Amino acid sequence: MPKLQIGGSRIHYEEYGSGYPVFLLAPGFLSSRIERWSVNPANPGQPQAFLSPIDGLSDRFRLLALDIRNAGESRGPVGPTDSWDTYVEDFLGVIDHLGIERLHVMGACIGVTFAFALAEARPGLVSALVLQNPIGLHGNRQNIDDEFAAWAEAAKDYPEVDAANLPGFHQRLFGNDFLFGVSREFVASCDLPILLMPGSDTMHPQAISEEIAALAPQTEIVDPWKGDDHKHEAMDKVRDFLVRHQP
Repeated sequence: MPKLQIGGSRIHYEEYGSGYPVFLLAPGFLSSRIERWSVNPANPGQPQAFLSPIDGLSDRFRLLALDIRNAGESRGPVGPTDSWDTYVEDFLGVIDHLGIERLHVMGACIGVTFAFALAEARPGLVSALVLQNPIGLHGNRQNIDDEFAAWAEAAKDYPEVDAANLPGFHQRLFGNDFLFGVSREFVASCDLPILLMPGSDTMHPQAISEEIAALAPQTEIVDPWKGDDHKHEAMDKVRDFLVRHQP
C-alpha cells in the first residue's frame, strides 16, 4: 500500500488496471477514502447503491485512487491557511510522482468539488470529468456543519493536526456557497467534457446538479444511475464516455 510523502503529509494511494489513467476522488465528505467507493458509511456493512469504478473500469483503464489527507491511511497537517488548494497540492504531488501528464477524473460527493478544483489548478491536465452525486450548499448549511464537526472530532486527536486551526479550516472550506471550492464562473468557463450523475438528497442537492448542468457547456447526464436496476448500465455509460473522450 504505497504512501507518498508530500511536504508534511503522507498520502496513501493505490493503482489498479492499465491503460489511459483515471484519477478517482471518492465520496465521504472529509473522510473521502478508497473504501468509500464500495461501502456506504450511512449503512455500515452495506454496499453502495452504485458500482465502484475500481470494479467497473480497471479492465480498461489505469485507475489511481487515494485517501485524502486525514482520512483513511493518509495524514497531514491542518495549518492556519490550508484550504481546498492544500488537498489539490496533495493530488498533484501523487500525479507528478507517477509521471502522469494527462488523465480523466471521476469524483463523487466532495470528490466533485475536488475534481473541478484540480482542473482549475492545472489547465490541460484533465481530459474529461465524471461527476457523481455533487455535494453543495442548498438549504443544508446545518448538515454541512454537522458533517464537519463529526470529522473534526476525530481529526483533532491526530498528531499532525492542531485543533486550534480547525474552526478557521471549516470556514475556509465551507464558508462559500455552491460547490464551496470553485465558483460558478469557473464551472461556466469549464469546457471539458462532463458526465454528470445527479444528486437527489440533503448532502447532494438536486438543485446543485441542475446548476452544474446549466452552467457547464459540455455536460451529459446519466440518470437514473443508482440501485440494482440501473447501476450496471450507468457504469457502462461511464466507460463509454471515458473511452470516447480519451485523447
